[in-house]
Amino acid sequence: MPEATLRPGPEPWEYCLYVPNDPRAVTVSRRTLRLILTLHGLIRLVDVAELLATELISNAVRHTKGPAALRLRWSEGVLRIGAWDADPAPPVPLDRMAALEEDGRGLALVMACADLWGWQPLSAEGNRGKVVWCELGAA
Repeated sequence: MPEATLRPGPEPWEYCLYVPNDPRAVTVSRRTLRLILTLHGLIRLVDVAELLATELISNAVRHTKGPAALRLRWSEGVLRIGAWDADPAPPVPLDRMAALEEDGRGLALVMACADLWGWQPLSAEGNRGKVVWCELGAA
């Protein structure tokens, strides 16, 4: 019987899409994500990743005045989706989400669907703003 051949997983990759502060940027981001994941053979992640990226980029576009960016990174079986915006203020705290009628549900969806999520301010070396990110495992 032949010995099983171990194939290494897909090579790591990263994409970054800068978008203007325009509601249409959400659709562009979503479609770009779908195309990237499909081309990399990660179709099984598309639906959930699309939902997560939509929520993250929607928040960046709706709640800030400047441009935003969608960052996708695949490494060691984990897809990290990040949304950058120029506003250094943290995402709405969870205890205030319940009081909001329209806002705040997107982050709750991210928390429910992602394996891990978080945010970090960017203030080093002249950068400003924040990145809100989440991760999905390939399993």
